[in-house]
Amino acid sequence: MNSFKLGEDRLSIPDVIQIVKGEKSVELSTAQREKVKNSRTYVEGMVENGDVVYGVNTGFGPLCSTVISKENTSKLQDNLLRSHSVGVGKPIAKEIAKTMLILKAHALSIGYSGIRESTLDRIIFYIKNDIIPVVPEQGSVGASGDLAPLAHLFLPLIGLGEVNYNGRTMSGEKLNKMLVLESLNLQAKEGLALINGTQFIAAHALWAVHKLHYCLDTADIIGAMSLEGALGSVSPFIGKLHDLRPFSGARLVAHRMRTLLRDSEMVQSHAYCGRVQDPYSIRCIPQVHGTTRDAWLHTKEQVEIEINSVTDNPIILSEKEAISGGNFHGQPLALPCDYLTLAAHEVGNISDRRSYLLLEGGHEGLPKLLMKEIGLNSGFMIPQYTSAALVSENKALCFPASADSIPTSLGQEDHVSMGSISSRKLNQVIDNLEQILAIELVTAAQAFDFRRPMKSGPVLEACHQFVRQHIDHADADRVFAKDIAAAHQLIHHQKINEIANQTAKQLSIDLNGEFDEHFRLS
Repeated sequence: MNSFKLGEDRLSIPDVIQIVKGEKSVELSTAQREKVKNSRTYVEGMVENGDVVYGVNTGFGPLCSTVISKENTSKLQDNLLRSHSVGVGKPIAKEIAKTMLILKAHALSIGYSGIRESTLDRIIFYIKNDIIPVVPEQGSVGASGDLAPLAHLFLPLIGLGEVNYNGRTMSGEKLNKMLVLESLNLQAKEGLALINGTQFIAAHALWAVHKLHYCLDTADIIGAMSLEGALGSVSPFIGKLHDLRPFSGARLVAHRMRTLLRDSEMVQSHAYCGRVQDPYSIRCIPQVHGTTRDAWLHTKEQVEIEINSVTDNPIILSEKEAISGGNFHGQPLALPCDYLTLAAHEVGNISDRRSYLLLEGGHEGLPKLLMKEIGLNSGFMIPQYTSAALVSENKALCFPASADSIPTSLGQEDHVSMGSISSRKLNQVIDNLEQILAIELVTAAQAFDFRRPMKSGPVLEACHQFVRQHIDHADADRVFAKDIAAAHQLIHHQKINEIANQTAKQLSIDLNGEFDEHFRLS
């Protein structure tokens, strides 16, 4: 198994996904251990010398002017985890909690946080043994880092809180007894190093970037399938047109649409028809999907910087320098997450319009509601209701959380990012987007059937055949929720993309062209 060197290697989004899934291990190299040791030595020297350093021998937030005695510095850190564990709501997904552990371990291993080796080793032990703390989803304002969720994340280190281990939820105390582990006695600066940082925001943003990446590829494929059902034109995707307005995302999507529709008998069948232009939901796929790709790219770049940064406070630069700055502030991710929320919503919005378009009965050869005997049957009318409901829900989630700031900590933290809310909402919108795309996939596959015996291009043909292996054509009403659920699984587990990519590779078809490296996840 490949191993990632914490604090030394540059962490990528695929690295994190692989570590979470157990496909890659983590380790702390000798070189980074020395850096961690040195940073710890600096903290201990400051305590011994009586230097007044925020969070090391002072209170927190508005209590920063209250000096704590050397004898009480350990109790101060213990109290910090207890007092800041105020999260509410349902627990976050286990993969996101594990991602938080990975991101925090990496940040601490860079060697500017003053953590002890033994504390860092315990976190690494959790990662390697899939011990996942239970973290409530609400309670962070995304400013002094994600204080409440990170406090819950590390309560088990001191024998408190809860963890998921071997399929069971248990107390931190019970875990320690089961594995014969001693509860840690946190020392100066350690509690603050653990709970100060943006790992809650970053973990949510990272998974959103991962999910939206495959959703965007799938949306292009489903959009092309809808175009074939509606007998749409390929001309809005020609390269010369997009060279005149050369946004990278639009050029990529136009290339993908041209490639997906290449050699299509369906396209050729209406090359000389009287239709002048298609509705925007077909014609403007590159502009809409492409703009979301541009937003995705910016957010990905921000996430990659953040997950390789030191975001706690104070930062120990040397034996004489402990700087209390603002690296914990979530604004660098809060704004992009809000932006990407809107961008992801728009992909769902235009997808719903394509689903509706296929139901209207205004296209030659397509029956109204995509079923021949309507009246007795409602056809595909009602799946689009669900799509419309999800789009509306996403619209309500598009209000930017980062536009708000409620002062906390008696005014010491007088501007906060609300990035934890931005990143959580982003994931909600993408989850809804997967369902919206699933409904379009079911609808587009049905419309595609009515174009037989003509064939589409080889990649779309392979995708449609794969869908039909899991979802049958509907001649009469049935429980369409089952079809939607099946389509959702094909999208969520990236099966549609796998079929498209495998087919393209076998036929030496380049789906992404010159844009592949620019928009790659890694």
